Amino acid sequence: MNVKIFLMLSLCIAFIRTAYAQNSTSPDRTITGKITDMEGEPLPGVTILLKGGKAQAMTNDVGVYSIRIPQTPSPVLVFSFVGFHTKEARLAPGATVYNTKLEPSIKGLNDVVVIGYGTVKRKDVTGSVGEVKMADMEKAPVASFEQALAGRVAGVQVSSTDGQPGAGLQIVIRGNNSVTQENSPLYVVDGFPMESPDNNVINPADIASIEVLKDASATAIYGARGANGVIMITTKQGKLGAPVVNYQTWMGVMQNIRQQEMMEPYEFVKYQLEMNPGMYTPIYLKDGKTLESYRNVKGVNWQDLVFRNAFVHNHNLSLRGGTDKTKYSLSGSILSQDGIIINSGFRRYQGRASIDQTISNKVKAGINVNYTGTKTFGTFANSTTSGPASGPTSSLMYSVWGFRPVTGDSTNDASLIDEPFDPNVDPLAEWRINPIISTKNEYNPSFNNTLIANAYAEFKPLKYFTLRITGGLTKINIRRELFNNSNTRLGNPKSSALGVNGSVDNQEINNLLNENTLSYVRTFNKKHNLNVVGGVTLQKISSYRFGFSSTQVPNEALGMSGLDEGTVTASPNEKSSNALMSFLGRVNYGYNSKYLLTVSFRADGSSKFANGNKWASFPSGALAWRIIEEPFMKQFNWLSDAKLRAGYGLTGNNRVLDFAYLSSLQTFVYSGYSYGNNLEAGLIPGNLGNRKLKWETTAQTDIGLDLGFLKNRITLTTDYYKKNTRDLLLLATLPGSTGYLSGFRNVGRVSNEGLEFTLNTVNVQGKKFTWSSNFNIAFNRNKVLQLNDGEPSMATRITWGNFNNAFPYIAIPGQPIAQFYGFLFDGVYQYSDFNKLPNGSYVLRDDVPNNTMPRANITPGHIKYKDINNDGQVDNNDLTIIGNPNPKHTGGFSNNFTYGGFDLNVFFQWSYGNDLLNANRIEFEGGDVVRHYLNMFKSFEKRWTPENQTNELYRVGGQGPQVYSSRTIEDGSYLRLKTVALGYTLPASILRRAHIKTLRVYAAAQNLYTWTNYTGLDPEVSVRHSALTPGFDWSAYPKARTLTLGLDLTF
Repeated sequence: MNVKIFLMLSLCIAFIRTAYAQNSTSPDRTITGKITDMEGEPLPGVTILLKGGKAQAMTNDVGVYSIRIPQTPSPVLVFSFVGFHTKEARLAPGATVYNTKLEPSIKGLNDVVVIGYGTVKRKDVTGSVGEVKMADMEKAPVASFEQALAGRVAGVQVSSTDGQPGAGLQIVIRGNNSVTQENSPLYVVDGFPMESPDNNVINPADIASIEVLKDASATAIYGARGANGVIMITTKQGKLGAPVVNYQTWMGVMQNIRQQEMMEPYEFVKYQLEMNPGMYTPIYLKDGKTLESYRNVKGVNWQDLVFRNAFVHNHNLSLRGGTDKTKYSLSGSILSQDGIIINSGFRRYQGRASIDQTISNKVKAGINVNYTGTKTFGTFANSTTSGPASGPTSSLMYSVWGFRPVTGDSTNDASLIDEPFDPNVDPLAEWRINPIISTKNEYNPSFNNTLIANAYAEFKPLKYFTLRITGGLTKINIRRELFNNSNTRLGNPKSSALGVNGSVDNQEINNLLNENTLSYVRTFNKKHNLNVVGGVTLQKISSYRFGFSSTQVPNEALGMSGLDEGTVTASPNEKSSNALMSFLGRVNYGYNSKYLLTVSFRADGSSKFANGNKWASFPSGALAWRIIEEPFMKQFNWLSDAKLRAGYGLTGNNRVLDFAYLSSLQTFVYSGYSYGNNLEAGLIPGNLGNRKLKWETTAQTDIGLDLGFLKNRITLTTDYYKKNTRDLLLLATLPGSTGYLSGFRNVGRVSNEGLEFTLNTVNVQGKKFTWSSNFNIAFNRNKVLQLNDGEPSMATRITWGNFNNAFPYIAIPGQPIAQFYGFLFDGVYQYSDFNKLPNGSYVLRDDVPNNTMPRANITPGHIKYKDINNDGQVDNNDLTIIGNPNPKHTGGFSNNFTYGGFDLNVFFQWSYGNDLLNANRIEFEGGDVVRHYLNMFKSFEKRWTPENQTNELYRVGGQGPQVYSSRTIEDGSYLRLKTVALGYTLPASILRRAHIKTLRVYAAAQNLYTWTNYTGLDPEVSVRHSALTPGFDWSAYPKARTLTLGLDLTF
């Protein structure tokens, strides 16, 4: 079906081009000329159109054209070419020759920047607006534009919770403003705001520009949703000119970048014998075998079996063009991406159509429609049936890393690969199922169908006034299916009490938006520029969810169709909605392009809050002084631009549940009231409502300086900002009389303060060779200012197996929102820490503190923690900050080279100074508890033994209690060679013969190499990502290296 749609799209494009070419009339006059670039080089393939007419032509190999047009007094010719600004020229009466030069479409001070509810010239921007260089992003293809954002804009931090194809990324702009609510930015796509969208629905090839609004003066126009920054996305629209067909395709392979080094059979058996010689000698040393028998045994490498080289391919086809009255755009794309873990992948089918119609000199209208269907499938490396893994043993990589490499029955152990379970492990004690068999049998797809449609009408009732009315609909249908048969780790009756099980979950989201604005744009006396906009917006979001879960399914051969035969354990049915009404206004004033003023105001009313707190106001203001325009600056001819900016404003965060201010009741499937012989479900109190809940509000100050040198061959943008967020929603302790331990209140405050630098340079500018660079770096310091009612700290725990009662994170006023919290690792207990008794046993000396265990249970080789308060014992009073997951600075460095038709892009991205909690090492360097037959990381070969009395790793069984410590806190800093792309654009003189405008072929590599001291698979990970729990690494789906070949063809 999707192939048919793609073929129909191709036929439509061919028909439109044919119709366009044949729709011409006999002209009365011939105009000839030559088109060149600014250096005088001829431009083949330039399209020439008669404005308001049907005549068209194209330049030949040497840039010469000839066009026949009707005899009119002052005809206007339109010259358009890919990579150059479109130019209009009015011919003199009777003229028959017209030569001209086209300017390359390089961003300059007079280029337009998209801001909220309008555009401004770059030189007139008063706020902090970052720009993604689309030319760089387009040189190396990505499945989602989020993947290319990391390191591209100063102050924008990107991290991955999972490397699975189709998985989303976490984007934070200028630090976390909220502690318990979302910190993701607001996305505005073609003018329509979207909170937390699935950005896979946007085809990167359809994006024309991406701007990032960072300070309050730029984001306050979005009021209650602007506190976390705004990402403005503008898609490609039709342009004046003949139909332009573009076909892009790229395909390649994705590879696992690295594997964890595991114990080989010899070291594994040695470790097992050391753990329990009485238990393991009969298993591994039977039939005359000795430990040496395993020295040259290869064993099973489970990582080789679960990881694969995955194929990816993408196809984009578009048609764009238009006349002075009608402009159109039509595009479609297909993406197929396999995952580097077997039985996982992502599929996307997408189409977009837009049309802009000038009805009269006063009326203009347009419509933009995008439909996307996606499918994500495969096991989530750190998930269970209910989401993120609650314990280590339920995760995929636990089985992959932990499944032993050898059995002891033979020396090849090929039979181990076919065993559904480790035959020696009690299946009721652990989830030790064969990871290959389980992964191949897991069925876990997610289907997402998204329709985004919006339309607008513009009317100019009076001179200088423009009324714009827009309406939009975003409709999302999501279906998640899950089926665990008896060959999976979550469905085998031996390993799961659920037995064969499955679930289906359906969700529908409808987002309706209406925005109405009236703008007034006028220039007085050629010096006073005034741009005023005011408006009202209405938005309603409704959602509906239903589904059910079933266990003990008797007929697994039916798959999802057999769920009704099992025991229904849950049947969620939810319905919710929220509405937002807003009034907004903004005034932009500029005097002689020298003194600039921006003032904005927005009032939002939200149904998410109770009466009395529904409405909030968000004002902002900014000033800018273009110092370069002052007369005294003329003497500095090496300085081409200088602008000082300052702004202040308030923004809000309304990312709370729809009815959070109301009390709730809950039902439970397995509890209720007994009436007769039946168990009737009952209701119990859920959360206690609070009608005083209100917006989290952020006040931000920004001071910036924009400099340009040597005719802007060098530009530097610097920003200093300080954000203070008040009325944070925190769980506060409630009086016992309420019957609740805690409830949400607006009681906290946090701040973010930072510096940002962006440097763009044109290092070499020659006729054949060019070299340009972009460098950006951002420093952010996050700080908690106030917690609940003056509480000294707030500890946060993670649900993770035997560590459920430990708190690995803490927030303390005066320090960052989240820091790692635990004991300081102090090495390993040595013999010198003990007194040896006559019977040969060892007793801990009185002057040596314990490690939270009873002193009598501690022996040489046990883990040791530092006694912070020097009271002679280690307990909760010795818990302290053991790491900081917040980076000191992040950034990116991009270089672009061109020589003739060749282009090369090299892009580096980094993060410095952040720590990570490598929970993988807790489990695979000795284990959280002693786990039989579980393989370990190779690093555990250096553990403490009587013959190797190291102070780095404890002995077998010496891991101590289930607490977090600085032992597994690692430096997460990295420098990544993110992108290398080499392309070649064929000469126009060759393409002309084939009626091709441009043809570029390229090879690209993503995530090519990473320099880091982190011992995990990838330092850019945070599987439990939130403001309170960043930097936790456990069983993450690894990030892949991608190698692609591509073609970009324009007719």
